[in-house]
Amino acid sequence: MTRLKILVAGLFATLLFAATSKAQELPPNEVSVQGTGFFTKDSNNNGFTQHTTDSGGFLVSYRNRFSRLFGADLSYGYTRSTQQNLTSVGAFNVQSNIHQATAALVAHAPGRVLGFRPFALAGAGALTFSPTNNFGGIVPGADTQAKAAFVYGGGGDYDINDHFALRLEYRGLVYKRPDFGFGLFNSDATTHTAQPSAGFVIRF
Repeated sequence: MTRLKILVAGLFATLLFAATSKAQELPPNEVSVQGTGFFTKDSNNNGFTQHTTDSGGFLVSYRNRFSRLFGADLSYGYTRSTQQNLTSVGAFNVQSNIHQATAALVAHAPGRVLGFRPFALAGAGALTFSPTNNFGGIVPGADTQAKAAFVYGGGGDYDINDHFALRLEYRGLVYKRPDFGFGLFNSDATTHTAQPSAGFVIRF
């Protein structure tokens, strides 16, 4: 009888643990919308200096968690800023809409840290620079140009419940500066953009 009680208690504990574990599993898909900053390091190469104005934008991401520890991320971001090219023959400003498209592998920590679910990511994509032709940022004949980019970063999600969370994230983008089709602006410089962000996550 004692053994039967122990067996029943053990079975009950096992089922309770399994149910609790299943309840703690998060939905595998999520969509996030974040406000971002866009801060690019100055470049000084091939005899001239290039500076990009600081700006803000947004980032929209879709993630799929295909295992407990790993997932995939597809993201699109947008901002608008001006690249200032200080050359030997003068200063030229090109304002452009910047479209970001990236794909990355995401690694999730198995637990929480200070209430957040940490993650790290790394991947690749492209930044497309499309001149606006607005006053103060016009160089006639400037072309739209795409540049390959390496993306890395990390952050954390703070759960509101299983289906909603707040996200703090940092992304770094490494890429070659655009020349907009002008040899004069071709510095062959590699630059780095810091992209901190905060936003909202929906899981399903």
